[in-house]
Amino acid sequence: MATQKNEGEGNHTAARAFNRDEKRFVESGKVEQAAEDAARAVDGDEAESLRKAEQIGKQHSHGEDPAVSHPKGR
Repeated sequence: MATQKNEGEGNHTAARAFNRDEKRFVESGKVEQAAEDAARAVDGDEAESLRKAEQIGKQHSHGEDPAVSHPKGR
């Protein structure tokens, strides 16, 4: 495993890699298909497994960021 240097507040290297990869994904034209696949997973056979995974993730959370607003119904 490679040793990562401490970059202070945030990880700029990881942020750049994420932004680069996200841009490539959007430009690939696969976003619509991925969204449709995700909707089917949430509504289909994977629904219970996804809900369990969400609950596990929330157990590690420090709470909702008060600066984030969600559409009604969430």
